[in-house]
Amino acid sequence: MERDTRGNICSIGSDLVSVGRIREVTVKFGERFITRVFTGQERRYCAARRDPYPCYAARFAAKEAVLKALGTGLTAGCSWRNVEIVPGRQGVPQVQLYGRAALLARERGIKKFLITLSHDDLYAVAFAVALGD
Repeated sequence: MERDTRGNICSIGSDLVSVGRIREVTVKFGERFITRVFTGQERRYCAARRDPYPCYAARFAAKEAVLKALGTGLTAGCSWRNVEIVPGRQGVPQVQLYGRAALLARERGIKKFLITLSHDDLYAVAFAVALGD
């Protein structure tokens, strides 16, 4: 049996988001919502899509899933932009943590996250697995 060199599972998180909800909040609050929740790299990535809302919804779900795997949600001083979902090699989404989220991950022995995103016109879903030693 081969050893899994990626690490041990510390925790998991998931989230489901309505694409319509993200669209409605963006229409209501405009760019203020987008800049409050998403980093510059996330905004550029989603804005390059024909319809950016499923992309934003998937990243919103991913941020929620990561924060749930951290065991905090938006409590404990974490903010939306402390979690960034960026495209990695071959488009595979990667998680970057900053500020309080990075500190909490270190305190909890979390070394990295595996994340998967999916969306259609109505919903976006994300699953996050926190890996440690």
